[in-house]
Amino acid sequence: GTLTEPGRNSPHRDRSPQESLDLLRQMRAGAFPDGARVLPAKIDMASGNINLRDPVLYRILRAHHPRTGDTWCIYPTYDFAHGQSDAIEGITHSLCTLEFADHRPLYDWFLDNLPVPARPRQYEFSRLGLTHMLLSKRKLMGLVQDGHVSGWDDPRMPTLSGLRRRGVPPVAIRDFIAQLAISKSEGLVELAMLEHYIRDVLNKTAPRRLAVLKPLKIVITNYPEDETEELEAVNNPQDESAGTRSLPFSREIYVERDDFMEDPPRKFFRLSPGREVRLRFAYFIACQEVIRDDAGEVIELRATYDPQTRGGNSPDGRKVKGTIHWVSAAHAIPAEIRLYDRLFRDTEPSGEDLGQALNPDALVTLTGCRLDPGLAHAETGHTVQFERTGYFCADPDSRPDALVFNRTIGLRDAWAKMQAKPGR
Repeated sequence: GTLTEPGRNSPHRDRSPQESLDLLRQMRAGAFPDGARVLPAKIDMASGNINLRDPVLYRILRAHHPRTGDTWCIYPTYDFAHGQSDAIEGITHSLCTLEFADHRPLYDWFLDNLPVPARPRQYEFSRLGLTHMLLSKRKLMGLVQDGHVSGWDDPRMPTLSGLRRRGVPPVAIRDFIAQLAISKSEGLVELAMLEHYIRDVLNKTAPRRLAVLKPLKIVITNYPEDETEELEAVNNPQDESAGTRSLPFSREIYVERDDFMEDPPRKFFRLSPGREVRLRFAYFIACQEVIRDDAGEVIELRATYDPQTRGGNSPDGRKVKGTIHWVSAAHAIPAEIRLYDRLFRDTEPSGEDLGQALNPDALVTLTGCRLDPGLAHAETGHTVQFERTGYFCADPDSRPDALVFNRTIGLRDAWAKMQAKPGR
C-alpha cells in the first residue's frame, strides 16, 4: 500500500498458527536460505500507520553474533525487540529521537500483546545536532571504511573513544549537555558552544608547560656559554595549589618562528630587530642580528639579555608590550604534534560522498617540535596547556623516545584574529 491506500493482505496471512509455528521452527533450524522467509505480526493492513501493517518480527540472517556466535540464524527486528528489551531491563522511560514517533504505536502494541514483565513508555525528542559534525553511526562507519580517518578512536571523530583520545574531559561534555534545552523541534547547536565548555574546564585543571611547535633558534650572545640556571615557573595561575616548577634556561633557546618578524607591521608586539620582548618566566631580550642560509631563509637570531630582569620584571620600571614563550635548546624534548581541527568544512555536511566535504586541515602533523622538559614522562591522555598555543594531550602512539601530542583545542589568538580581518 501507500500512505493513502491500504495494504494488500499476504496470501499466507490466514495460515493456521500451527503451520506458522512449524515454519518458524524450520527457519530456526536453518532449513531455508537467507531472505526466503519472514515471520510477520498479524495486525492491520489498512492502518494509516504503515508500521502497523503486519510488520516483520523475525528474518533469516546467517550472521556471526558477538555473544552467541553462530548459534542463531534468525534474528528479531529492532521494532520487535525494542519494547521487550526495555521491559526486561526495567526501563521506565525509553527516550528516542523524533524518527521513532511513528514507531511508538507498534512499540505499544507489542507491549500490550506480549507477556512482558513491565510497561515502559516511549517519548521522542529532537536529536543533538552539532555544526561541522555528523553523529550518524552509518555515515561515520563510511568514513572509517573508506580510510578517511584512522578508526573509531581517531581524534577527529565525535565518538567517546575519539574525544577521549583527543583529551576532551568528560565533565566538559556533561556540562555542555546539561545546559542544552530538550525540544521536539530539529535544530543545530554551534560546535563553538562545546568548545567553550572544553576550554572552561581545561583552563582550571590543565597544568601549563612551554612548547615550541615551529622552532627558531636564538643565541643570547652575552649569556655565559657553559651556564644553566633554574627559573621558577607557575604550573597553573588558575589553581594556587598547583604550585611551581623549575625551568632550565641557557645561552641557546628556541622560540616560535611566528613570534619573529623582520619588518613587523603596526601592533605586532613580538620579536623583531632592535625590539625588546619578555621571555615568559625569564628575562628581557633584544634581537641584534638575523642569520640566514644560502637561500635567504632565517635560520637563527642573535640577541642580548638584561640580567637585571630575571623573572620577567625590570627594576627600572621599563615596560615591554610583548611576552613570548621559549624552551632551552639543550634541555628541550623533541616531539611530534598533531594539530586537529573540525572534521568538516561545511556547517551542515550532507550527501553520500562525505569525503568531498572533509576539512583538508582537520589534521596537520608537525615534526621537530621542542617541548618543556617537564613533559618527558607525560602519561597517555594527560592534558596540558602549551602556553599561548592551546591544550594538548599525550597520544597512545607516544613512546619515551618519541613523544606524540594531540591538540585538544586551541587558544584564542588575538593577532591571528586581527590578520583575518578584511584588508589586513
